[in-house]
Amino acid sequence: MVTPYKENSLEKKQQIALMFNNIAHKYDFLNHFLSMGIDKLWRRKAIKMLQQETPENVLDIATGTGDFAIEAKKLKPQKIVGIDISTGMLEVGKRKIQKLKLENLIFLEEGDSENLRFEDAHFQAITVGFGVRNFENLQAGLREMHRVLTPAGVAVVLEFSKPRNFPIKQIYNFYFFRILPFFGRLFSKDSSAYTYLPESVQAFPDGDVFLNELKKAGFSQTKQIPLTFGIASIYWAKK
Repeated sequence: MVTPYKENSLEKKQQIALMFNNIAHKYDFLNHFLSMGIDKLWRRKAIKMLQQETPENVLDIATGTGDFAIEAKKLKPQKIVGIDISTGMLEVGKRKIQKLKLENLIFLEEGDSENLRFEDAHFQAITVGFGVRNFENLQAGLREMHRVLTPAGVAVVLEFSKPRNFPIKQIYNFYFFRILPFFGRLFSKDSSAYTYLPESVQAFPDGDVFLNELKKAGFSQTKQIPLTFGIASIYWAKK
């Protein structure tokens, strides 16, 4: 199991919360700077895949500072709930939502993705942006997603992938393991957070392996949509 702080005795989810609390003040800047803004395009594409579902209630898991939840307003739902284990990230997200005057639509709260407080079959759609690889128990998190979805509800997961083709693979690995950790340490002041990122991506079971994990969790239909030469993917899963 890959964790942010190798010498720390805390469980993975506790380390994840600590890490994101440490970098919350610079997270949005670094996220958009290090991805050169492409992450915004990826979220838009993921939300477009949910538009035909016309969900009334949307759950954004591992919401962080709320970017995916804010993008989900385009679905015109009645309510969007975002959960995260990092209170620091949630505070940043709440300020953004207040600034956008979306307090009556988007509600952010502390929550554990592997132990959701919501009743069965409560949401028509679920989004997760760059969060599933941080689950301590991947299957537990996916089963909870399946549980709280209504029949025929859809989950859309946006996550980094590992490109396989030359020269994208080589360029990607150099950027991810050399450039990104340097700037991450420089701006966030957390020496582990942006080393953990590439390590967690390498350890994540992407592609067909993750599709199988979704099926194992109970989803009846699944598909993968590669993005930007395969450096990220959208995973679509229907209950």
